[in-house]
Parts: sequence; C-alpha cells; structure tokens
Amino acid sequence: MRSETLRVPGATLYYEVRGSGPLVLFLPGGGGDAASVDPIAEVLEDRFTVASLDPRGYSRSVLDGPQQTQRVEVQSDDAFRLLSHLTDQPAFVVGGSAGAVVGLDLLARHPERVALLVAHEPPCFGVLPDAAEQRAMVEEVYTLFRTDGPAAAGARFLAGIGNAMKPSPMPDEVSPRAAEMWARLAANGPLMLEHELREFTSYVPDFTALAPLTDRLVMAAGRETRGCLPYRPAAEIARKLGIELTEFPGAHNGMRTEAPEFAGRLADILTAHLRVEGAGRC
Repeated sequence: MRSETLRVPGATLYYEVRGSGPLVLFLPGGGGDAASVDPIAEVLEDRFTVASLDPRGYSRSVLDGPQQTQRVEVQSDDAFRLLSHLTDQPAFVVGGSAGAVVGLDLLARHPERVALLVAHEPPCFGVLPDAAEQRAMVEEVYTLFRTDGPAAAGARFLAGIGNAMKPSPMPDEVSPRAAEMWARLAANGPLMLEHELREFTSYVPDFTALAPLTDRLVMAAGRETRGCLPYRPAAEIARKLGIELTEFPGAHNGMRTEAPEFAGRLADILTAHLRVEGAGRC
C-alpha cells in the first residue's frame, strides 16, 4: 500500500492506494477516513486497485484555513480531482452513507470519470415524503450536540435511524492500524455532527442529470436495514430513477461488519460490469 497527498483548492487530501487491476475509489461515510475500507480492500486488492481517501478536514486531510461547513459539491470536486490524478480512464466508485451522497453528485457532475457508481444507503432524507420530519430529527441531533455534547447527539441520531448500525469493535479486538483509525474517527465525529450532518442529509440528487446515467448506477442498501431510515432514501432514489434496488449483506455499516460477504457481492457486481463493457467493445 502507498499513501500520498494531493493538493486541491483549499486543502491537502491524504489518500491510499493498494492492489492491482481496475481502479475502485472508495468514498467513506461521514467522519470516516481512508482506513475505513481496509476490511473490504483486503478481499478486493488481488483483483482491483483500491483507492481511498480522508475527506477534507478529517483525519490526515488538512484544510488551508479553519473548519467550515462541509459541502457535497466540494467533496465531489475533491473526488473528481483525485480520480483525474490517478487515471485517465473512467473508474469504479463505491460510496457508503455520506460517501454515497458524494458519489451521486460526482456521477451527476462528472459522468465521464465514473464507469459505475455503487451508492450504498445515501442519507438523502430530503427525497422522502416525510422529509420535514427527518429534517426536524436532524436539527434535534444538532441542537443536542451543541448543548449536551457528541455522545447525546450520537445516541439520538442512532435512535432516529432505527438503530441501523451494528456495534463497533472493542479497542482490544482490533489491529494497531485499526486502533489508530478508531482514534481518528473519534476525533472526526464531533466535526461531522457540527459541519456535515445537516448539509448532507438535506441533499437531493440531480435526478435530471442522473436519469440518462442509470446504466452506471447501482443503488444499494443493507439487507438488515429494511424498515430502518437509512434504507428508505436508497429505495426512493431507485424508484424515481426506475432502477432496481440492490441489497448487500449487513446493515448500514455492512462494509465493516460483514466485510468478506459485502466485498464478494461488490466484486460480483464490478466484474459483471467489466464483462458487459468488454462485450460491448467486441
């Protein structure tokens, strides 16, 4: 694995690359970083080149100035610049949670850079019929963060999404590299609650731009998230675009908790797309 940095407007991005084969860029969920993809990368790196990054302002990706509101379109532009730096060919993009929001914006704005996007449970609550109710829940989380701190806010958010996250491992159950990641994520959490949560959960995809690109989009949700809030935006976006919803093993954080099974499902989807593309060139 190699780790490098890339200068982008207003920040220096940290990213990691490992493996060989077609490029797959992973966009982490809110407060996540490049190491979040480790359990998946360990399965994929013998068939794919796996790239991952720390979003600007998180972990090792440093802003030029003070912390500020995270914008979907800015993180999308960062992903575009990283892809352009890594390859001159369209690449696979996989986004989980907030990363799926960024991926949807990337596909809409820069379709020439995306061979296929797998968007797993983007928290686009603004697409839901009860968007106002979900917006009120997010505002309550933000208020709790400001008044009672991140623990109270996090607990309220987990309850609001239907407890769709499986427990994190205990510190003595992980490798030193994973322990370092979890320490970074603990520091990222308050930044996400203050600067990202409201912005990303209110994002509504550009359906007009995405409509002709559905052959390059897989809307995904966790099999164990059925009936919970994180499942619903993915299902609604798929419905609006007239495509099927693809289920993956696990819950909202299935990339981590069911990594081998999740990676196997993902590899099947990416490989099938390569076959179709190869047949189309014959």
